[in-house]
Amino acid sequence: MTRAVRIGNISGFYGDRLNAAREMLDGGPVDVVCGDYLAELTMLILAKAQAKDPDAGYATTFLTQMRDVLADCVARGIKVVSNAGGLNPAGLAAAISELGTGARVAYVEGDDLRGSLDAISPAVVGKPVSANAYLGGWGIAEALSEGADVVVTGRVTDASLVVGPAAWWHGWDRSEFDALAGAVVAGHVIECGPQATGGNYSFLDEVTDRRYPGSPIAEVEADGSSVITKHPATGGLVSIGTITSQLLYEIAAPAYLGPDCTTHFDTVSLSQDGEDRVRISGVRGSAPPSTLKVALNDAGGYRNTMTLVLTGLDIEAKAAHAESMLFEVLGGRDRFAEVDVRLLRFDHPDAASNAEATAHLRVTVKDPDPRVVGRSFSNATMELALGGYAGFHTTTPPSTESAFGVYRAAAVPREAVTHTVVLPDGERRVVADPPSGAGGASLLASSGRKVPSSELPAGPTTRAPMGRVVGARSGDKGGDANIGVWARSDEAYAWLRAFLTVERARDLLGAEVAELDLEIHELPNLRALNVVVHGILGDGVASSTRPDPQAKGLGEYLRSRVVDVPEALLGVG
Repeated sequence: MTRAVRIGNISGFYGDRLNAAREMLDGGPVDVVCGDYLAELTMLILAKAQAKDPDAGYATTFLTQMRDVLADCVARGIKVVSNAGGLNPAGLAAAISELGTGARVAYVEGDDLRGSLDAISPAVVGKPVSANAYLGGWGIAEALSEGADVVVTGRVTDASLVVGPAAWWHGWDRSEFDALAGAVVAGHVIECGPQATGGNYSFLDEVTDRRYPGSPIAEVEADGSSVITKHPATGGLVSIGTITSQLLYEIAAPAYLGPDCTTHFDTVSLSQDGEDRVRISGVRGSAPPSTLKVALNDAGGYRNTMTLVLTGLDIEAKAAHAESMLFEVLGGRDRFAEVDVRLLRFDHPDAASNAEATAHLRVTVKDPDPRVVGRSFSNATMELALGGYAGFHTTTPPSTESAFGVYRAAAVPREAVTHTVVLPDGERRVVADPPSGAGGASLLASSGRKVPSSELPAGPTTRAPMGRVVGARSGDKGGDANIGVWARSDEAYAWLRAFLTVERARDLLGAEVAELDLEIHELPNLRALNVVVHGILGDGVASSTRPDPQAKGLGEYLRSRVVDVPEALLGVG
């Protein structure tokens, strides 16, 4: 093919809008629709479902979408690619075949390592409920080359849902790392759906069409460059800002390691290519590492949380009294494997309403024994109702325990994983690996790319929130969180780069990061810094006791902090 392949996203997570598939088909021409359904937490959810029913283990919402649109896809020659197979891609492929559309269905497997844990490093102790290697896009490409209309996979990287179709469409070789890296970037941008088209975007005033954002489309060219857009007459915005924001989401170092290539995010170039069109070009790639990432989920035990409401005066004294009395009633903190108590302050002096005078004391307990953290814990909180602090009440009635999982990242040698595609006629093929290498180092110095160069803004400063100058997007990667922070001008980036040191970031993010390791990676091509906070989410989202367990609001918190900002950047004077 000589023209770009148009790949439209129809899902960003398990539970996303079902209508996105129909809207993508009805909105205009596309060649491929793809959907991402697998987060780290989702694998745990699917493992629980499969434990109850061996035929389960896949994302059922994808099947619901296909009931609505698959016949139209087949009639129009639109390919469908999805990782909704989860822990049972064969089962999902069979269910799709039973829809009676005549679609030729293939599936990719080999990622599920629960029956072969020995090669994983660090060594696996016990029996995880899920253990999945992150596969790449070549199994998808092979299935499409053999005439599949639908390809479902288990755990492939999110970007593989774009890499595979692009490699098939353009006939790429496994060593065309620049083109593959360009497709990785395009896939990374559209994998979370409307987060690329104005959703979850810091500068709300830029998004003048406040209807629900249209789903993103990647037009991937033969050289791996792409244009990100959306269907006409849909809500939201596609701008350099919205694409920058999504590029920074859930990454770490600029050398982004993947199964098909190492993508160097510090070589990405963005330019506006018309209304709601942003061109991505110049992306450099190199060989992928010799290992594959593995996501492990273990059964962590049981947890329960009760939230006590504190009102008015003496909030800290009331909280201390409540905590002391509660654990006296419970027989001591050491009854539990883990205790987390957080005082969350929403109260204001001389508040204008009752609600504005309240704070929350959030108490979470964990234990391997469900009886320890079940109603015996939550009922005990109610014993404070008459004998505790003045104004006692809770946000919920007493609750029962719930199971939680523990996430761990690991690695496995490529040769220990059998990446397999099962074609529509049932033929099984082992998918060849790309050539691998060390990967890692930045290519920015050798790419010839110009990076912002500007003097620090001169003149006086004034106290203002950081977010008046910079945007941010944050998210989770296992137990870590990242905050991508970017500026909209060279001058603002010069200030950001000088201002936001590791120690200043630690100070601005507050006490919960005081003892944690922080890193800051520079992406001057995007006028951005990427702050990585290690360990802030503990053992991952399913285990975290933070009120925001996926760190989605951490970036907006950083933007809210008041600092000394050059008046020239604020248009003052």
